[in-house]
Amino acid sequence: MARRYDSSTTTFSPEGRLHQVEYAIEAINNAGTCVGILAKDGIVMASERRITSGLLAPSKTSEKTYQLANHACANVAGLTADANILIDQARLKAGRFFYTYQEPIPLEMLVEHVCNYKQAYTQYGGLRPFGVAFLFGGYDDHYGFQLYQSDPSGNYSGWRATVIGANNQAGKSLLKTEYSDEMPTVEEALRLAVKVLNKTMDGTAASAEKMELFTMTLNDDDAEDAETCQHHILTQAEAQVVIDQVESESASAGDS
Repeated sequence: MARRYDSSTTTFSPEGRLHQVEYAIEAINNAGTCVGILAKDGIVMASERRITSGLLAPSKTSEKTYQLANHACANVAGLTADANILIDQARLKAGRFFYTYQEPIPLEMLVEHVCNYKQAYTQYGGLRPFGVAFLFGGYDDHYGFQLYQSDPSGNYSGWRATVIGANNQAGKSLLKTEYSDEMPTVEEALRLAVKVLNKTMDGTAASAEKMELFTMTLNDDDAEDAETCQHHILTQAEAQVVIDQVESESASAGDS
């Protein structure tokens, strides 16, 4: 029965399902894992790096983490080419809003704009859904740090901590037990993100080459200005320090 309705994004099946959208979501579930965690003093995002060949030249920029504006960032799971189109849309919207109103765009408005663009690709014939999911992080003066997740259907939701990509259910189960009601600091959130990636990476030994860790915090000089957010992708040496701390904590817990 499904084969009669899965060739079009605009035709509902008798069960009320859009199969092409579900297939796009399934493609994301096979992508590299991404973790987003809201902290007291910032946002932490961690991504699984999948190295397909040792002959590939190292990427000059991150293929998982993108800066959308001074106060907003995004983490990507899925097709990078599809993500580039939506990243450009988000940057254009943020730039136009700042040009018009001379203040940073509220994060949820930016997320809603991208999701409306994604939703349109599920409603018109001859188009296919974007095969990419996002974790959006950002800061504004009214709501502080925020974390949102979106999927190919155009839906989005706010989270304190979440996982997208491969084995995301296992990662979410760990976050439910490890993420407390009291928000962690950025340093604690980094260690928790590494723990989640260790669980979702199918037993692969943790190493700085296979993970990308990112933090967004406020500059100490002007902690009330969203334009002074600091975006930082940890170097491999910095990431290895966090991984070593997690491994030592695990060893201590095992000994006790």
